[in-house]
Amino acid sequence: MAVNERLILPDHFLIEAELREQLSGRPGHQRCVEGNGELLLVVHEVPQAGVPERDPLYFWKRIDGTWMQASGEGLSGLGDLIERYARTIDGHEEIVEEADTAAEIFGILRHSGPLARSSRNLVAALEQVLAIDADDCGIIAYRDRAKEIERAADLLNSDGLMTLEFWRAQRYEEQAKSSHRLNSIAFRLNLLAGFFLPLVALGGLFGMNVDLPDFVQPMFWGIFVLGLFIGGFLLWIVGRQTGKSWEDEDRK
Repeated sequence: MAVNERLILPDHFLIEAELREQLSGRPGHQRCVEGNGELLLVVHEVPQAGVPERDPLYFWKRIDGTWMQASGEGLSGLGDLIERYARTIDGHEEIVEEADTAAEIFGILRHSGPLARSSRNLVAALEQVLAIDADDCGIIAYRDRAKEIERAADLLNSDGLMTLEFWRAQRYEEQAKSSHRLNSIAFRLNLLAGFFLPLVALGGLFGMNVDLPDFVQPMFWGIFVLGLFIGGFLLWIVGRQTGKSWEDEDRK
């Protein structure tokens, strides 16, 4: 961009040379510029998510105290800008309350941060006007309304961050419970394996194709039936205790 490029203002903004000399070829940050009894208020349109560029709005206060805007006389455009901020923030608050996924909250946070910064800078620019002309009632009213927007934008950003933190903690608790359940199941499986291993070994021993004494044969069937009974009883106890432990964890 050329150094001598001039900032494009509305055609009816006949600002003094002293004020013009303080402006570059770009609108810059939100601020109030004073020169030879005139004021030029530079503010930004409501920012868009993921868009770094800002669309400027200009308000010129003439020497006679009359405010001018792009559409003519007055400050109605400033009030409309603040209302656009309010509608945008209200829309995001509704999404935060009904959001079910982290992607939705992340989309809000991408916009809530710029909204909070832009509204804060808007308040600072209006404060600069009041530092020069403390009796400007119109600017005072818009400044107070802009402060409300600034608080709302900060709350929106905080709510989004806290929602993500809550979900992260909730997922961690669920993973911890699942891990505990898996450990309990693994312990019980090891217990069952340790119990039935001797029984299987004995069954394999008695199943060998060898000639056994007659008094041993009845003992085989006794051990087999007793093993089935004890194994079934143990399975019932383990399953019941596992279910109770899961129910107790869900109540916590």
